[in-house]
Amino acid sequence: MSSLSNALQAHLQSGVTTLCRAWALERRDGTVLGFTDHDCVLSFDGLRFQPGSGLTARAVSQATGLSVDNTEALGVLSDAAVRETDIEAGRFDGAEVRCWLVNWQDVSMRWLQFRGSIGEIRRAGGAFEAELRGLTELLNQPLGRIYQKPCTAVLGDAACRFDLETPGYAVELQTVAVERNEVFHWDALPGFEPDWFAGGRLTVLSGAAAGLWGAVKADQTKAGGRRITLWEPIRAAVAPGDTVRLEAGCDKRMETCRLKFNNLANFQGFPDIPGEDWVMAVPRQSGMNTGGSRR
Repeated sequence: MSSLSNALQAHLQSGVTTLCRAWALERRDGTVLGFTDHDCVLSFDGLRFQPGSGLTARAVSQATGLSVDNTEALGVLSDAAVRETDIEAGRFDGAEVRCWLVNWQDVSMRWLQFRGSIGEIRRAGGAFEAELRGLTELLNQPLGRIYQKPCTAVLGDAACRFDLETPGYAVELQTVAVERNEVFHWDALPGFEPDWFAGGRLTVLSGAAAGLWGAVKADQTKAGGRRITLWEPIRAAVAPGDTVRLEAGCDKRMETCRLKFNNLANFQGFPDIPGEDWVMAVPRQSGMNTGGSRR
């Protein structure tokens, strides 16, 4: 990743080295964990790297060009560091990983060997094995615009530009009843029209599932109150009384963008693009081309 400093290069060439590896793992919720294969705590860059975590790594495969650097990290599941419940909840999905080669006698002599993110995680027998993907993995995705009638933006992103903090488009409230971590019940959600949150997002703000979120599949108003159903269950326990945030949903149609969000200037779809029926159309002098029989 980075070039060796002159001091570390001289230390490597001395023939007698005091080296170890240090790992920093930053989850998407902001939690930062530090590990080292040394037997003492190391500190640099404002981070503490704990020993005894059992974290080791295989050789890093690095290459020139656009091929993806990769390696694997092996470690022990523990309540103090990487917990199985956090892996199951998806808290480590896409976490940023950095790895240094460090002179533990003088931590200013260090070399950033790897920077990337966590890919697939496997766990068994009290241990885990995580695939690490280099920065070039970010290039392994399609680019460019998609020409289609619905909007291609995500509500609130840089292309959409809609501010979800606008009053009336999000609400924070405590859960009343939860089924299987995917169906949420309230007596009522005053001020919000039926289906207002369909296609939106539910984010858990407190409790065991704090920081996790799910996409809203349905927003139903029934005699018993309001019911919000997610496409997939939240991957941690959500209990009555936990605080959640509900954000309005968008079905990607031009009419919704104009009438519900007043954001037509940023609509990213192509509502006038010809559909499949246009391919079968033929010119006629009179009458409407309905697609029916010519007789």
